Amino acid sequence: MIELYTAATPNGHKVSIALEELQLPYNVHALSFDKQEQKAPAFLKINPNGRIPAIVDRNNDDFAVFESGAILLYLAELTGQLLPSDAKGRSKVVQWLMFQMGGVGPMQGQANVFYRYFPEKLQGPIDRYQHETRRLYEVLNSRLSEAQYLADAYSIADIATYPWVCRHDWAGVSVDGLTHLQRWMNELAERPAVQRGLLVPVRDVDSSTLVKSAQAMLIK
Repeated sequence: MIELYTAATPNGHKVSIALEELQLPYNVHALSFDKQEQKAPAFLKINPNGRIPAIVDRNNDDFAVFESGAILLYLAELTGQLLPSDAKGRSKVVQWLMFQMGGVGPMQGQANVFYRYFPEKLQGPIDRYQHETRRLYEVLNSRLSEAQYLADAYSIADIATYPWVCRHDWAGVSVDGLTHLQRWMNELAERPAVQRGLLVPVRDVDSSTLVKSAQAMLIK
C-alpha cells in the first residue's frame, strides 16, 4: 500500500494520476497549507523540505520518497510501467521529465504567483514568467508535432507535464495556435485515470472544477 501525502496542486496531481494509471492501491492524506501541515515535524520526517507530494511505500519497509519527479520514477521502476527499460527509451522519458521539473513547473509556478497571488501587480515579472512559460509550451508543441506523446509512448513525462499545462489559464498563458499541444491536452483529458487523479484529494472543490473543465474539452 502506498501512503500519499498530497494537496490539489499540479505537483500533487502528477502522483495521483500515476497511481491511478498504474492501478496501485493507495491511501490519501490531504495536507492543509492553511494549517501548515506540510511543516509539521511528523511530515518533515517523510520530506525534510516540507513540500507535497510525498509517499511512503508500506510494502517496502515504509520507504519514503519525496519530490514529484523522483516519486514518478520510483513508481514507474517499481511496476515496470510508463518508463521504457532500454537506455535510449528511458533517457527520452527522463529528459522530458526534467524539462518539466526544471522548466515548465518553475516558470509557470512563478507566473501563477505574480499573476494571481502577489499583493502588488508587477507587470515586469508577470510578463517575464508568462512569456517564458509560453516559450516552453512552444517547445512542447514542436515536440508533439512529431510524436503522439512527449517520449513517443505515453509515460511519466506526460503525466508530469499535463497537470501544469492544463492550468494554463490560471497562469494567464494562452495555448492559442499550439495545435499539437492542444491535441495532446485533449487526449490526456479523456483518459479515465487522469480524470480520477485530478479528483485527489476528493475534498477539494477546485479539483472537481478542473476535471469538469477538462471533460468539457474547451480546446478544439
